[in-house]
Amino acid sequence: MGEAMAAHRPVDTNRGEIFSWAMYDWANSAFSTIVVTTLLGPYLSNLAQASGGVSFLGMRFEPDAFFPTMVSISVILQVFLLPLLGTIADYSALKKRMMLAFALIGSLSTILLFFVKPDMPLLGTNGAILLGGLLFIIANLAFGAAVVLYNAFLPDIAEPKDRDRVSSFGWALGYLGGGLALLVALGLFTVMSDKELAVRIGLALAGAWWLIFTLAFPARKLRQRRPLKELPPGESYLSQGVKQIWRTLTSMYRLYPETLKYLIAYLIYNDGIQTVIVVATLFAATELGAGADVLMMLILMIQFLAFLGALFFGWLAGRMGAKKSILISLVIWAGIVIYAYGFLYQIWQLFMMGVFVALVMGGSQALSRSLYSQLIPRQNESEYFGFYEISERGTSWIGPLVFAAAVQFTGSSRVAILSIILFFIVGLLLLIPVNVRKAMLDAGNDPSGVVI
Repeated sequence: MGEAMAAHRPVDTNRGEIFSWAMYDWANSAFSTIVVTTLLGPYLSNLAQASGGVSFLGMRFEPDAFFPTMVSISVILQVFLLPLLGTIADYSALKKRMMLAFALIGSLSTILLFFVKPDMPLLGTNGAILLGGLLFIIANLAFGAAVVLYNAFLPDIAEPKDRDRVSSFGWALGYLGGGLALLVALGLFTVMSDKELAVRIGLALAGAWWLIFTLAFPARKLRQRRPLKELPPGESYLSQGVKQIWRTLTSMYRLYPETLKYLIAYLIYNDGIQTVIVVATLFAATELGAGADVLMMLILMIQFLAFLGALFFGWLAGRMGAKKSILISLVIWAGIVIYAYGFLYQIWQLFMMGVFVALVMGGSQALSRSLYSQLIPRQNESEYFGFYEISERGTSWIGPLVFAAAVQFTGSSRVAILSIILFFIVGLLLLIPVNVRKAMLDAGNDPSGVVI
């Protein structure tokens, strides 16, 4: 009885806390924008090309295949960590502490990317590339872990009817913050004659931005609530977490089938979105010859337009529902991939395509998060968001692995990018039959006032 009552505890809404929560998106988006999307992939690829590839334990990577492989490795590790982490957070009062700890680990690992450079003492260029890959794996693993806990605060701070708006606001602030950080990096790249040093400073800037704004806002204003579940006698957080993962999977199958259908659809179509984000700059650099300055201007444009796109899709969801709005975005995503494969040959076409990427990128991800928060039981948010985060932004692994394999065997980024369309088509077909109202009722959530 106590747990059931706690599960329906009223939301303690506070505008200042909502803003500070959203500012974590502002903080960590510098990592997504500068490191994942813009600079690190092409930088490591250029180092690898200069040294004739990357060698590790007898294996040899094509230059353009190394970074997507590192992305996949970091997310495979997340597959094991994140659901367990979410379960521990649900049974303890450690959600905020763990979020801040992982943000610290991720930001410091990112700052250390500054020291990755050609002909490093003791390591050489090949060792420097491998060090860069290791630091990225640590940073991206920590990034995903912190976002699980960050997302799990959404039901604490926003009523169900407000979540589309609050989630979209967080994504919008994230695109704005990431865009401003990238603008600073672009300014450094423009004025500095040593371009390699400018890239390294830009990578360190992303980590510093992540750290400073985390300490300034969520660390100060975000409040830890009392956990909605108590740890059973004789159990540790780890043992209960392992058991609860299995229970969650089985209960989702038996009790929340519509939520499971949605999660599967999301894991697939968001894998496509994340793959586009990860490989877009590699594609532009390899197929179109775009330099670092062009790539930064492109991503900068996308960031600021995505700010408006996230707000637009939040408005659209308020009129036609989150699910229908997501379906529209997936059709546009599929069109973007077709365009990239068949028609993208000039730099000006790259910027034209970037307008459509910006429109749907923020909206599809913000609404996916808010819709999922409506479909999960109130007392298990962290745990359920652990499964969700396996395919959250910057953490998908199947798509980058498929892309890396295609590049490895064909040597063509253009051929590889066509395979991404399957993720959008399959995800769309799986999302269409999801019954949102039934999923909300099954999870014990009130659909009143929610546009479905």
